[in-house]
Amino acid sequence: MTLAKKLVAEFIGTFWLVLGGCGSAVLAAAFQNLGIGFVGVSLAFGLTVLTMAFAIGHISGCHLNPAVSIGLWSGGRFSANEVVPYIIAQVAGGIVGATVLYLIATGKAGFEIGGFASNGYGAHSPGGYGLIAALITEIVMTFMFLIIILGATDKRASQGFAPIAIGLGLTLIHLISIPVTNTSVNPARSTAVALFAGDWAISQLWLFWVAPIAGAFLAGNVYRFLYSSD
Repeated sequence: MTLAKKLVAEFIGTFWLVLGGCGSAVLAAAFQNLGIGFVGVSLAFGLTVLTMAFAIGHISGCHLNPAVSIGLWSGGRFSANEVVPYIIAQVAGGIVGATVLYLIATGKAGFEIGGFASNGYGAHSPGGYGLIAALITEIVMTFMFLIIILGATDKRASQGFAPIAIGLGLTLIHLISIPVTNTSVNPARSTAVALFAGDWAISQLWLFWVAPIAGAFLAGNVYRFLYSSD
């Protein structure tokens, strides 16, 4: 598969993740008395990854996330030459997804952008959690996400079930961490909506790059140890 095709697949997949996951939070989570709540949002994020894993996994690997690309590289499962192009495609796809979401959301009279499904800590944490709690949460949740991905896609694992494990894993991660950071574990997802939420989201965006990448890098190296044939 050519790199160009892989990048288009990553663009489309990340577009869907942001539109579907963040869209569920912005458009449906608090809709009158029929809102899906944070459980529904958690499931929506998991479903975006599950559906795209089946749709484009055989084309690009369905990373949809700079931290995943870096984690797979650190685990010896992804070429270093493709990491930066993948990240660019993912961020671009996420921004376009957030743009489409913004155009839909602002089509309703009286819509207020608010946090626009952005990630935050302190005053911008859904549960009022501080910087250290947010940092730990994002590192640990991304670490576990990469362990799930690396293990489920290992050639020694049961074949054909990886998208289910990964999608459910992301759902569980959201169920745990939405109250803390509104759940990132994905710098592309965080960047895309932060651009629309404004100054506070952009000023806190550094954490949602640093922590997921750190957790993913650590997971890749732990994976090398756990799944080595020695």
